[in-house]
Amino acid sequence: MSLNDKKVINGWAYFDWANSAYYLVISTAIFPIYFSGVAPDRIQIAGGSLSNSALYSFSVSAAYILIAMLTPLLSGIADYSGRRMFFLKTFTLAGVIGCISLFFFSSPETMWIGTAAFILGTIGAAGGLVFYDSYLPLIASKDQYDRVSAKGYAFGYFGSVLLLIVCLAIIQKPDLLGITDPTLPSRISFVLVGLWWFGFAQITFSRLPKDQPNPNATNLFQRGWSELVNVWNNIKHDTQIIRFLTSYFFYIAGVHTVIYLASLFAGEELGFKETELIVTILLLQLVAIPGALFFAWVSKKYGNKLSIMIQLIIWIIICLGAYATTEKWHFFTIAAFVGLVLGGIQSLSRSTYAKLLENRKEDLTSYFSFYDVLSKIAIVSGTFIFGLVNSITGSMRNSVLFLALFFAIAVIMLIRVDKHRINVGTESEKGEGEGEGHVGK
Repeated sequence: MSLNDKKVINGWAYFDWANSAYYLVISTAIFPIYFSGVAPDRIQIAGGSLSNSALYSFSVSAAYILIAMLTPLLSGIADYSGRRMFFLKTFTLAGVIGCISLFFFSSPETMWIGTAAFILGTIGAAGGLVFYDSYLPLIASKDQYDRVSAKGYAFGYFGSVLLLIVCLAIIQKPDLLGITDPTLPSRISFVLVGLWWFGFAQITFSRLPKDQPNPNATNLFQRGWSELVNVWNNIKHDTQIIRFLTSYFFYIAGVHTVIYLASLFAGEELGFKETELIVTILLLQLVAIPGALFFAWVSKKYGNKLSIMIQLIIWIIICLGAYATTEKWHFFTIAAFVGLVLGGIQSLSRSTYAKLLENRKEDLTSYFSFYDVLSKIAIVSGTFIFGLVNSITGSMRNSVLFLALFFAIAVIMLIRVDKHRINVGTESEKGEGEGEGHVGK
C-alpha cells in the first residue's frame, strides 16, 4: 500500500472518530455520574465495604492493569503471526459488547453487570489503540506523521462531541421520546456509543492494509513475550529514545491524572453541579480540536521538541493555576487551556515516538505495545500518587500542585533529547540542512 494515500489516512482517522466516543461519552461525561447515582453508596465486599466512588476507581485500575498485562503479549503475537487487523477488530468487538451490556445496568441489583461491562469496554477501547497506533508508519511518511496523528485526534474530538450532544439531548429531554424511566436515557446513550463505535470502525477496517497471516507461526505466546523483550534490548542502548520515553512517562502520567480527576476536583473544591461539569467537558473537547492542529503546525514549522516543550510549560501553568483557583470562572479558563494542550501533547507524542523508531517496521506493534504499556503504568502511577498526596495532606489542591513536579521533570528530560532525531521533515530541520547531526544516540 502506497504511503500518504488520502483515502487510507482518512479511514485510519475514522477509528479515532469511532473509538473516542467511548472515552468522552461513557468514561468521562455520563457513566461516572450515572454509576454514582445508581450504585449503592456503600458496597459490601469480602466482609468489608467500599464507597461507590472507590469501586469505580478500582474498576478503572483493574481494566488498565489487565490491558498492561495483555497488550505486550498480544501485540507480539500480532507482529509475528501477521494478524494486526485481527486484534484491532477483536478489541473493538469486546469494547462494543461492553458498551451495549451497560444497558442492563439499571438498578443497584445489576451493579456488577455494569461494573463488568465497564471494565470490558475500557479494555476494548484502550487495548485496540496499540494496534491502531502501529499503523501510522505503514500509511504515512515521516514528514507526515505529525499532521496525520493530529488529524486522528481532531477526528476523535469532533466525532465524540457530536455524539455527546445527541446523548445529552436524550438525557435532558426524555419526554420528547416518551421516556419515563429515569435510567433509560443514559442506558440508551451507552448503546448508541457501541453502535457508533462499531459502525464507523468499519470504514477503518475496509481501508487499512489487510493482514498477511504467517502459516508457519508457532509458539505464539512465547514469541509474543520474546518480541517485547527484544524491543527493550533494542532501545535500551538508544539514549535518545530512553530520554524521550522517560519524559513521556512523567508528563503523560500528569496529563491522564488531570483528565480522570478534573471533574472530581471541580465538584469537591469548587462545588460544580452536573450541568456545569458537562459544559466544562464540552468546552475542553471543542478547544482540543484546534489545539491539536495548532501544535501540529508549530511542530512542522519549528520542530517537535519545541512544540512539546511549549505544551509542557502550559501544563505546569495549568497545575499552578488549579492550585490557586477559587472561582468557577477560573476553572473554566483552566479547562480551556487543558483543551488547548490535551490533543496536541498526545498526538505529537505518538508521532515523535514513530520518528524515533526510524526504519524499524518489521515489528512495529511490539514497539507501540511497549509505548502503550508505559502509558498504562504512568496512568496508574499518576492517579495513585494523586490519591496518596490527597490522603496525607487532606487537600486535592496539594495533589494538583504535586503534578506540576511531574511536568517539570518531563521538561528536564526532554531538553536532553537530540532535536534532529525528532524534527524529521519539519521546516526547522530543513533549514539547518540535510545531514547535520542526524545520528546521535
